[in-house]
Amino acid sequence: MIFPIAELLSHHESVAWIETHFHPQGLQCPDCAATPQQARQFRVYQRGVVDYRCQHCDRVYNLYTGTIFEGSRLDTRQVVLLLRGVCKGEPSAALAVELSLSRRTVHQWRKKLQANAYRMLSHTSLPDEETETDEMFQNAGEKRGMPR
Repeated sequence: MIFPIAELLSHHESVAWIETHFHPQGLQCPDCAATPQQARQFRVYQRGVVDYRCQHCDRVYNLYTGTIFEGSRLDTRQVVLLLRGVCKGEPSAALAVELSLSRRTVHQWRKKLQANAYRMLSHTSLPDEETETDEMFQNAGEKRGMPR
């Protein structure tokens, strides 16, 4: 059974989560660092994202400005659940049905998110000269009770 999971998540909780994780210093104008309290609401999209116009530099910005989702038409619940699904490794087809998106759209977002993660991956070596690893023994294909 497929649940329309996006409808079960609150828009306000999604906005708070995105702001906490994408804008750790708080949402602010990318040009002059003015907060939304120092700006005015310019427009509210049908998807629930609010555009602010900075009163200092006249720049328009929103919750997605400066993120990988800048310019997207996803609503905040879809963004949170898409990130969750990609991080959990859920199939694109299942995510597409749950989020009411096309499979192709989910696949394109998955590729963008993975490319962004690889770009941010550290390429420096570990500082230790020695690295310990745990050993794992797997008896693939062997049945219990059979002599070795």
